[in-house]
Amino acid sequence: MKAFLSLFQFTTILPLGKSHDLEFFARKSYLYPVAGYLIGSIVALPVFFIADRTIAAAVAITFLLLVTGAHHFDGLLDFGDGLMAHGDRERRIRALTDRNVGTGAIALGVSVTLLAFAGLQGSPSLVIAIIAGEVCAKFSMSFLTTYGTPFREGMHSYLHQYSQPYFPAISLLICLPLVLLPIAPVKIFGAFISMLICPLLLLLVSNRIFGGVNGDVVGASNEITRTLVILAIALL
Repeated sequence: MKAFLSLFQFTTILPLGKSHDLEFFARKSYLYPVAGYLIGSIVALPVFFIADRTIAAAVAITFLLLVTGAHHFDGLLDFGDGLMAHGDRERRIRALTDRNVGTGAIALGVSVTLLAFAGLQGSPSLVIAIIAGEVCAKFSMSFLTTYGTPFREGMHSYLHQYSQPYFPAISLLICLPLVLLPIAPVKIFGAFISMLICPLLLLLVSNRIFGGVNGDVVGASNEITRTLVILAIALL
């Protein structure tokens, strides 16, 4: 139970009582998708009662940012700056870790948000898209937490030191109940493919341009994977 509470306190701003040591979760970071089920369900509940799909999609994205404290969205913005920076690796890392928001951050943040919004509008079921997107996004974080070699000390390096190579396999098993959702199997298949490809590509890109991974890259993977999964559900 302490591992779950530590996980929820790390991934949400929900009032869950006294703070629990992050180590409880760090030793079981394969539980990431469990947070996806919780966050997705919380966000999907009010959306279910909104008839207008445009408003519902906007409310869903707003609630996702609120419930998670925009913690992972901040990583997306930082990743955008690092990705768009010109120069050598050190300059890119400075842009990635700089607390100021640059053009790259705005460009990537707006692009990912617009695509997520459009994907939700085009999805056959907003509720299913929200839940599936959030669960798959958390698998992406589990994958990078395990296989992303840290290039500096920080939250990611702390979680990474407790990870085991088999953790993503357990995370994948936790995601499997998504196949029971009342939606065409091809859409869930597309969601799973997106869930697997996105963190792998981010790992390759981050290793190339930053020399490794940090918490910003892991947070960005959450936002990008969620959007790609929602788009897969909408388009397939």
